[in-house]
Amino acid sequence: MSEATTAISIPQLRADLHGRVTAPGAPGYDEGRTVFYGGIDRRPAAIVRAGDADDVSRVIALARETGAELAVRSGGHSIAGHSATEGGIVLDLRDLDGLEIDVEGRTAWVGGGVNTGRYTKAAAEHGLATPFGDTGSVGIGGLTLGGGVGYLVRKHGLTIDDLLAAEVVTADGQLVRADAESHPDLFWAIRGGGGNFGVATRLQLRLHELRGVVGGMLILPATADTVYGFMAEAEAAPEELSAIANVMPAPPMPFLPAEQHGRPVIFAVLVYAGEGEAGERAVAPFRALAEPIADTLGPKRYPEIFMPGGDEEFHPVGSSRTMYVDSIDRSAAQTIVEQLGASTAMMAAVQLRVLGGAAARVPVDATAYAHRRSRIMVNVAALFGSRDETPVHEPWVTGLADMLRHDDHGAYVNFLDDEGEERIRAAYPGPTWDRLVEIKRRYDPTNLFRLNQNIPPG
Repeated sequence: MSEATTAISIPQLRADLHGRVTAPGAPGYDEGRTVFYGGIDRRPAAIVRAGDADDVSRVIALARETGAELAVRSGGHSIAGHSATEGGIVLDLRDLDGLEIDVEGRTAWVGGGVNTGRYTKAAAEHGLATPFGDTGSVGIGGLTLGGGVGYLVRKHGLTIDDLLAAEVVTADGQLVRADAESHPDLFWAIRGGGGNFGVATRLQLRLHELRGVVGGMLILPATADTVYGFMAEAEAAPEELSAIANVMPAPPMPFLPAEQHGRPVIFAVLVYAGEGEAGERAVAPFRALAEPIADTLGPKRYPEIFMPGGDEEFHPVGSSRTMYVDSIDRSAAQTIVEQLGASTAMMAAVQLRVLGGAAARVPVDATAYAHRRSRIMVNVAALFGSRDETPVHEPWVTGLADMLRHDDHGAYVNFLDDEGEERIRAAYPGPTWDRLVEIKRRYDPTNLFRLNQNIPPG
């Protein structure tokens, strides 16, 4: 047991804080230390579910004074396991769950622990939406600080493009408001720089009118021609349409014919941000690529697009690599389809997202997310039974990623695994990295916030 661990007094913590403190062995401890991804078995000295910003400040002070490693958890979806710590303190934000929607002003203040599904449902009651990702159980805090790429990215940009202000507790325990006029350097850094600069307890976000969408799930047989054709149609589509294509063996879902199970398919989700015939016209070319195996495309309320939460006991273990490419030509499409058959993992997939549109019109240096000109995001992933299998399946992931890689060596920080400093630098190329390091020196000179895709203070 480290000196930092022994310096943490659970009774004193409980006396000092408004929120809940859970110690090892106490009821709820194992649940509290469990994160979304499997194979992460870390045992913190204390789990604090902060009740307010004062609790956040006190926990940060305790970590600073004791040297305890600090893990900040919003939704617990960090691929690299940064929502958990061995022997340190987990600062769990899930009870920072306030949500105030200003319908007339088209803005919302939301707590850093609210998940994107709850926010999206509440906003939809007023015909409004903020662009987030593609999974409703993800925490707004972590997703926003890293960028936020999802179903509305081409129409309305990244989540950070609608971030108007944030209340942030910095490493010195101070609660500051960061926006375009107050702490503008910090405001620039938290729009893509991740959790390196403080803990966002509340965020103010812009809302867009969105009465409904045309979209849903479309599953097509995956061949070189259909994958190539899908990507060509996604690039040619109006900006109102964003698409996510997962090229993968067909899972054994009950609505899929048994003879399709295990065969390569394009498991796609399409969203046209609007209603009526224009949306139907926008999705029609995708249906025409091949006879659909499954098709739920049609008019919907926007929250219906998000996948349901599913089994809380489901904690996938996997390996992944993220990158940007300029195009997916027929050769790349053929490589993807062929290589799927070479994986022995429980599930293997290549996810393709066409970007551009509103996200690309933001100047490269306007935020810490610097990949505005990147055209397509590619994520190669394999899921398997346990972390012990990583050496077996990771070579397939890294090998296929190398086959598909272009000159754009960038990386999206929210999809980075534990891949080392070089890949973190790839997420923040050139002058972006230098500016982030300088801001880190000012706001976190001792690197208290280090359990993340870390930007050290020099």
